[in-house]
Amino acid sequence: MKTLTTIALILFSIVLNAQKTETYTQTVRGTVFDKTSAMPLPGATVILLNTNPVIGTTTDADGEFTLENIPVGRISLQITFIGYEPAILKNLLLTSGSELVLNVALEEQVIVTDDIVVKAGQRKNETINKLATNSARSFSVEETERYAGSLGDPSRMAANFAGVSMVNDSRNDIVIRGNSPAGLLWRLDGVEIPNPNHFGAAGTTGGPVSILNNNLLTNSDFFTSAFPAQYGNAMSGVFDLKMRNGNNKKREYLGQIGFNGFELGMEGPFKKGKKASYLANYRYSTLDIMNKLGLDFGVGQAIPQYQDLTFKINLPGIKFGKLSMFGMGGLSYIELHDSEVAAANGKSDNNYNLGGVDLDFGSDMGVIGLSHLYFFNEKTRLSTHLAIQASRSKTYIDSLKFENDGSVIPNSNYPYYGSESKEIKYSVSTHLKTKFDAQNYGEIGFYYDLYHVTYLDSVKTNDPLFNGFKPNLNTSGNISVARVYAQWQHKFNNKLRLNTGVYSQYVDISKEQTFEPRLGIKYILSGKHTLSAGYGFHTQMQPRLYYFITSYLDDGSTVETNKNMKLSKSHQYVLAYDYLISNNFRFKAELYYQYLFDIPVSQSIPQFSILNTGDSFGGLFPDSLVNKGNGKNYGLELTLEKFLSNNFYFLSTLSIYQSFYTGYDKVERNTAFNNNYVYNILGGYEFNISKHASLSLDIKSTYAGGKPYVPIDLDASIESNQTEYIWDKAYDQKFDDYFRLDLRISFKLNSKKISQEWAMDLQNLTNHKNIYSQNYNARTKSIAYDYQTGFFPMMLYRIKF
Repeated sequence: MKTLTTIALILFSIVLNAQKTETYTQTVRGTVFDKTSAMPLPGATVILLNTNPVIGTTTDADGEFTLENIPVGRISLQITFIGYEPAILKNLLLTSGSELVLNVALEEQVIVTDDIVVKAGQRKNETINKLATNSARSFSVEETERYAGSLGDPSRMAANFAGVSMVNDSRNDIVIRGNSPAGLLWRLDGVEIPNPNHFGAAGTTGGPVSILNNNLLTNSDFFTSAFPAQYGNAMSGVFDLKMRNGNNKKREYLGQIGFNGFELGMEGPFKKGKKASYLANYRYSTLDIMNKLGLDFGVGQAIPQYQDLTFKINLPGIKFGKLSMFGMGGLSYIELHDSEVAAANGKSDNNYNLGGVDLDFGSDMGVIGLSHLYFFNEKTRLSTHLAIQASRSKTYIDSLKFENDGSVIPNSNYPYYGSESKEIKYSVSTHLKTKFDAQNYGEIGFYYDLYHVTYLDSVKTNDPLFNGFKPNLNTSGNISVARVYAQWQHKFNNKLRLNTGVYSQYVDISKEQTFEPRLGIKYILSGKHTLSAGYGFHTQMQPRLYYFITSYLDDGSTVETNKNMKLSKSHQYVLAYDYLISNNFRFKAELYYQYLFDIPVSQSIPQFSILNTGDSFGGLFPDSLVNKGNGKNYGLELTLEKFLSNNFYFLSTLSIYQSFYTGYDKVERNTAFNNNYVYNILGGYEFNISKHASLSLDIKSTYAGGKPYVPIDLDASIESNQTEYIWDKAYDQKFDDYFRLDLRISFKLNSKKISQEWAMDLQNLTNHKNIYSQNYNARTKSIAYDYQTGFFPMMLYRIKF
């Protein structure tokens, strides 16, 4: 081992010494355009900062610029244009393996002053969406990599932001301000997409591994409350993701091995000299490949098998506007067979309520979207999106039989439960946007969605009315949703702006139509202090499978009693203060209150509320739900952040909140997500080892209140031989507080035309035992605990050329 270490150090020294003899360069390209109208800005000045003599250029007639032979490393750009607020893009990472292609939006000044004052860092705390007032944040692709514990996943990265927490280490479902993770809306390039995660169950928005590929994304927005009128049918938050276009001048390749899989990608122009481009990436499960190579992980068949493909085609120069197409799809499957574990270890496994069963689970999803953008003139444009998407999940469970000593009887498997869920969605949307002048911008839009759904499931029963298995879902049908919105922005001056809008939707299955006003106002007290306030009335359909749950009458006939459920509704209020302490230092505070009503609850389980959906792998699916529940969330969020400068950054967020619900019994209880507080602190430093090599250390710590739970009635469980709960005490008690420490170490190396990165993510560095859930163990006749992910190291290697 000592010899290998010495050899590695010698090779490392040789590589670094070789780097010192030559300066490697790369091209920086991009487009500068008006943030409101999206029209290109010819003649804008682009300057590379901290250069002597100054390196710069101006944009051409199409708003495009090119800077060639720029030394690789961290660079900063200043972009100015007469009559517009200037922009500074700081600490961009330029590598030798791929060109840096940027899209820079400038905002027109309402009152043009004689002198232009450039405020460094002013771009960092702004969102891409010009109508976002508060409770929103823009994030970069690099942040999904840089933040320790993120693993290149936008959801895990967003868990560091104020107001956000994760329910489960092994999944990326995110809880926003105490709301169910089912209330999150995903959008990609203007198209609403299904759950973009492998192993995603019906009605959920998360999973263990993201299908979204951060190598293909560009800067995007994340909303946590009172979002603009263009977003609807969501109650907790919005991920509005953007996929970048492929390089239209040079062919580039990518290879990667890491947590998300073995990965190959390529991009480039369809034809040299033309602007059309393509982008494609394919991934396959790392553990499955290693298993196929004969490496034994000691988990039997419990190997996550998944693969995904993502692509984008961009045709910007067609006769009638700009056309683009994107596609994303993923397949996933896993076998969790307790019989194999018992055969190998002489005992049953008990992770995540799976002890005593053999479970096979698979899920698939896919979406193809077509977008068209047409400019009527320099102020008005029409964007249209067509999409077809599909998702499917299957679950099969066999129960096992045990000997008196608790060991599994060989070949004792017998079918216990099976389900299959299929959804196909056809959608069309169109959006007319116009910039009347520097002060006024308006937008109207229309969505139409048609869902074709098929839900099947059955569970073993001794009821004589059924032939061994009782179906709870056995249906196929359609649901259509029509939605319209209008929104307006008025800038009184460069300091005060008003965002207003209204959203309405009609859902045919419940015959309900809504009218949802949105309002936001922002006032810049000075260049450093900003006050803002927002209000939104938001509604959301229930998870679609709930509408088709079957109720059985005494004579054995069935009726779908949930089809009359109304939409869940909420009033959301936000007050925010933002203080840009210095060019790279920011403090933000947000105070919010949300009142939720018309929430489905159950008479048969009076403590049930759909607000708790998503707190575990499984869940309750009661019939005869009625919209008689309510809830409330309120809290304070504090953010202190130093943007990356002088090779160093940090982010500290504190969320203090309460989240309550009232079920059919009218008793107010904690929701399953009322942890009361979440504190995150993370930071990192980048060491410049040489001109072309750097070493980064990033660390993150999370401390949060314990997860509320429903206690188990041990005596009743022993009598029935299955888990029985004390519902009268639902969510009164909490598990111990949560703590986790993550560390990321990465090394980047630029060669003449190749850039490489090696990284190690050390998850839960202290191996802290955080309880996830409890369940009844039928073998030991006791209550057992399932724990969150322990210490888990993960390697990554990436090459671009």
